[in-house]
Amino acid sequence: MHSAGADPAVARTATILTLTVHRKVYRRAGSEPVEAVRDLAVTVRAGETLCLIGPSGAGKTTTLRILLGLDRDFEGALTTRPDLRIGMVFQEPRLLPWRTVEENVRLSLPRGERGQPLEALFEELGLGPWRGHYPRALSLGMARRVALARALALAPSLLVLDEPFVSLDDAAASSLRAAVFGSAASRGAAVLMVTHNVPEALAVADRLLLLSGRPASLVAEVPIRTKRAERGRDWTEAMRRDLAAQYPGTVAEG
Repeated sequence: MHSAGADPAVARTATILTLTVHRKVYRRAGSEPVEAVRDLAVTVRAGETLCLIGPSGAGKTTTLRILLGLDRDFEGALTTRPDLRIGMVFQEPRLLPWRTVEENVRLSLPRGERGQPLEALFEELGLGPWRGHYPRALSLGMARRVALARALALAPSLLVLDEPFVSLDDAAASSLRAAVFGSAASRGAAVLMVTHNVPEALAVADRLLLLSGRPASLVAEVPIRTKRAERGRDWTEAMRRDLAAQYPGTVAEG
């Protein structure tokens, strides 16, 4: 809730998370240290969609782990809004096979919130008929919807997605993408998505963060001001070609 007199436009652009990584080095006994991230800054604003793009093995997953607070062994700083709640959707759904769809979603909640009504969320994501089923009965696309429901049930102000549509066919990916961004928008949640799919990022992002190869560092921040409804195939392809020409180490030509 905004305080009296607060400007809603300002609230929508308020910073909710800032991450600065000067260096992240993996040190393992018997092997040379590996520098994974260097001089990387990420800022997330309320309600925006931010896409992180970089080559395979560049350090994107390491960056996510630091951002989520799972890895604190780095040089730098992570600052979040005090009331920030983060919902995470991994590449793999990671569902408990001995629990039903509904149980998987409820178990992700803090104990005191597990009894909350979830009917509207299940219906919104097309999971109503599947609430009592076990993960083995689900397609990969449906399993990922359950993972999304698990994240959204937390009422996150930031939804973090790690390649959420990879290995889905075009129809399933399109359907799930609409569900993800429709649900996030209806809740006013910011989205931070890691993806290799540049056209996918161009379709949904307010900003792109382009990373170098390892050690991952920021190559460019690209704001996208064209309205989503105007981002047709020709616009997307022209943007992709332009980015590939400017940042060939990060964005592939084909």
